[in-house]
Amino acid sequence: MSITEKPMVFLSGPRQAGKTTFAKEIIAGQFKNKVYFNWDILSDKKTLIEDPLFFSRVNRVDSSSPLVILDEIHKYKSWRNYLKGIYDQFSGEYKFLVSGSGRLDLYQRGGDSLAGRYLEVHLFPFTLAELSGAGRNFEEFIKNPLTNFDRENANVTLSTWKTLFNLGGFPEPFLKGTKEFWTRWSQTYNRQIIRDDIRNISNLRDIDTVELLFSLLPSKIGNPVSINNIAGDLQVAFETVKNWLRVFDILYLTFHIAPWTNKISRAIVKEKKMYLFNYPLIQDPAARFENMVAIELYRAIYTWNEHGKGRFSLRYIRDKDKNEVDFLIVDNNRPVLLVETKLSDDTMAKNVVNFQNKLHIPAVQLVQKENVFKTLKNGQNDILIVTAHRWLSSLP
Repeated sequence: MSITEKPMVFLSGPRQAGKTTFAKEIIAGQFKNKVYFNWDILSDKKTLIEDPLFFSRVNRVDSSSPLVILDEIHKYKSWRNYLKGIYDQFSGEYKFLVSGSGRLDLYQRGGDSLAGRYLEVHLFPFTLAELSGAGRNFEEFIKNPLTNFDRENANVTLSTWKTLFNLGGFPEPFLKGTKEFWTRWSQTYNRQIIRDDIRNISNLRDIDTVELLFSLLPSKIGNPVSINNIAGDLQVAFETVKNWLRVFDILYLTFHIAPWTNKISRAIVKEKKMYLFNYPLIQDPAARFENMVAIELYRAIYTWNEHGKGRFSLRYIRDKDKNEVDFLIVDNNRPVLLVETKLSDDTMAKNVVNFQNKLHIPAVQLVQKENVFKTLKNGQNDILIVTAHRWLSSLP
């Protein structure tokens, strides 16, 4: 998919994931005429308020269509109506790239609908698959996800995986390469989002309790989230916690995956599992490992959807007897692949076998342990047990 396929493109993702650099240095490089606007810059904000069509008055170097980059415009109270207006008037003459550190499809509900007027593209923190550059052909992967994945030197992918495990995938701490820098960066990052960005989209007054809530989340990764339990711990209302968690999702502090219930007897139907984008906050190695795999899969399905490969979603399976498989990749309501994570256990997981017998799809069990590569049979079904970075490095 080309980011210039439609007159307006929304580029969203976590703060400091590299969206502005991507927009200004990579996308803008395809255009001879370009205009950059950032709502966080006071002079730019003043320009838009005084002259909403400011971009139409700039000098061009030739007659080609200009690119107008509108960065963080979602913080403008009337941003949806503004974008609708300029799209309807100028979509035949300009290309608009709208970039923001928030879920632009959910941010500030209300105003006129932009449905049908834009394509949505996401930029997440670095993943192993992106960094390795060894991604498999999508069609080949979907046809058989358990083979032909060793495309990069395992020592290279191991080194990258270790760095991601310790420092996460946000570009600045990843490239700095030290735990000390990540610690300083992370403290500032979390406080900046909670105390600055959250204030921009809500009327929250109890910021201290919101910070406390976020500090509790790393210990809850990998399990279905009980809002009732959290509300009891914080002594606030259920709806209050629910709204705060939604804000965390909007600002890309967290993401959730829902349970899969089709063909699963006694399946849980409501409680979602939560994961962090800044996953080095998670102290438990097994939970951090699961979170890393979640981000790799989450990035992949967004990429596939944005390239028109299908309608993919990431789910998990859990029944009321607490039998669980960590992840299930689904395409258009059809199960495609089971994915289980184990820190060091390279024996075939009973829950994987049981749920595979119900769904009849391939399964992969990813382990943090090195030098694991087993292909096993479960009746007519195949199960791959493999060191995680070896398989994930070729994820399309």
